[in-house]
Amino acid sequence: MPYYRATGEIPRKRHVRFRGPAGGLYSEELMGEEGFVSDSSLLYHAHLPTAIVKSEGVDDVGAGGLQPNHPLLPRHFRTDDLPAGGDLVLGRQLLMANDDVRISFAAADAASSLYRNSAGDEAVYLRTGAATFESVYGSIEAGAGDYVIVPRGTIHRWLPAQGGVHALVVEARGHIRPPQRYLSRYGQFLEHAPYSERDLRGPDGPLLRDGEDVPVLVRTAAGLTRLTYARHPFDVVGWDGFLYPYAFNIADFEPIVKRTHAPPPVHQTFEGPNFVICSFCPRPLDFDPQAVPIPYSHHNVDSDEMMYYVAGDYSARKGSGVGLGSITLHPSGFTHGPQPGAVEAVIAGLAEGKTTTDETAVMIDTFRPLQLGPAGRQAEDPEYAWSWAKAAGADR
Repeated sequence: MPYYRATGEIPRKRHVRFRGPAGGLYSEELMGEEGFVSDSSLLYHAHLPTAIVKSEGVDDVGAGGLQPNHPLLPRHFRTDDLPAGGDLVLGRQLLMANDDVRISFAAADAASSLYRNSAGDEAVYLRTGAATFESVYGSIEAGAGDYVIVPRGTIHRWLPAQGGVHALVVEARGHIRPPQRYLSRYGQFLEHAPYSERDLRGPDGPLLRDGEDVPVLVRTAAGLTRLTYARHPFDVVGWDGFLYPYAFNIADFEPIVKRTHAPPPVHQTFEGPNFVICSFCPRPLDFDPQAVPIPYSHHNVDSDEMMYYVAGDYSARKGSGVGLGSITLHPSGFTHGPQPGAVEAVIAGLAEGKTTTDETAVMIDTFRPLQLGPAGRQAEDPEYAWSWAKAAGADR
């Protein structure tokens, strides 16, 4: 995280004796990245965070089933066609993945068990609904449009509100952070960044829970394990540092506008290992008198592009079958762009007085090819790849 926070009770100095009301010492836990040379937080537990009484392997039913995108095709997935139910951990339905990232969809309506992803950070984007995110750091109230960034190793659980949530879950094989170019050498957001520290919501805390023999599901590179802790992990009386979960709402992203159409890097919101996450938000249309205010056809020669359409009216995709809740995958090796007729339609809209876009989408660009998961194949629209040709034929 780019700035320091302190919550609850902490001693004046680090690594000194810190006792509770009954006189017992609190137990320190340092959560740190990259072997003590990157961001960290120091948590103070009422009980030992190391005390486990049981460990058992758990079948990882969602781990496999990946297939290459072959023969090469652009893809369209309708997430609203996927089954609803379950929780935001075990209810994830794998859409696509590679060695750097797993991208899943969840239509969750149940509370999750306690969970720790020790394989990498997670970014969970809520398209609809609301949920309480509880963790050793405290709780975050999350709603539609929120990204919740969960650092690797954080014990947490998800509690959806009535009606459940639709969410996109991004699991990295490393860390998810604000782009380095938005930050000073000391980690402060710079003036040209499209969001700032004021837009980030950290946990309310401390969050204290009692309990004995408490199970926690742990993901590592080897798979899933259920560790049973002697005492509830949510016994942190205070913490401080730079590493903690936080929420950022897509509506707080400040779009960068040019006279002519700007490329996707201006929408970048986070970066991960060999991938980026971008936010496309309503913004003023390009304002040069001769501008073509819509994406041009482009070929991402080094990356696959996944787009999740979450709100508004995405004019470039009219006539393709893409709607709210849709996900498209445009792979390297395929040139993609607006549907036939979309450019002229937007130019006509300018003449009629339209001055802003009306669209919200989450984009993930990966720098290794994405393979298709079981949920992606299940929700695929088989006609999407031919939509440009069919629309062009109708125009002739």
